[in-house]
Amino acid sequence: MAKAEGLLYEGKAKKVYATAKNDEFLVEYKDSLTAFNAQKKGSFAAKGSINRDITSLLFRELAKTGVPSHWVADTGDNQMLVKALEIIPLEVVVRNTLAGSTAKKLGLEEGRKLPSPLVEFYFKKDELNDPFVSDDQILLLGIAQASDLVELKTQALRINAGLQKIFAKIDLQLVDFKVEFGKTKQGQILLGDEITPDCCRLWDMKTNEKMDKDRFRRDLGGIAEAYQEVLRRLRQHFQ
Repeated sequence: MAKAEGLLYEGKAKKVYATAKNDEFLVEYKDSLTAFNAQKKGSFAAKGSINRDITSLLFRELAKTGVPSHWVADTGDNQMLVKALEIIPLEVVVRNTLAGSTAKKLGLEEGRKLPSPLVEFYFKKDELNDPFVSDDQILLLGIAQASDLVELKTQALRINAGLQKIFAKIDLQLVDFKVEFGKTKQGQILLGDEITPDCCRLWDMKTNEKMDKDRFRRDLGGIAEAYQEVLRRLRQHFQ
């Protein structure tokens, strides 16, 4: 079992530790909940364990469709051994249905299906509230190269297609999601971070009930129960 050698980074939902191997990190999933750039905070017991298990299962299912990730192995109750990545400071968002602030910004009703998936980039900068950035702005800031953007969009759409199939099998509609990527020391771009109800909008296909962090954002209650139900369905179908 890999052991933590020292804390490298702590974010809102995870801690990243060095290990004895310089090409592997240990990621610990926290029980914390945040929204609106951490202006709203909360937590629930075993959230870290639930999110670790959801992410691990989804990474392994996506690998079967040709999507490489940083996942190496699960360890403990809420930790994951991963390949060391230099994270590209972009949140890559894919939208299949309009929801949340995007629907409000565009003046369109929530729940409107898009004719094709929309891929957007957001600059990972807490002090700027993670603003939307265009391809040209990314190149101007030197965040990524043009070839990187092509690869990020290609992988994001492949992930979207895979996740839609996975979630449809457990009666969940994938409304939108956010993923992050990083580069190995060899320059390979891999899916990193996590895929959980923290960063996906998931609506029950039969009831339209929200099964994600919007329950926390909108004070709908039943947050822990929703996350637990997503994991239960995934395990029932894929394990």
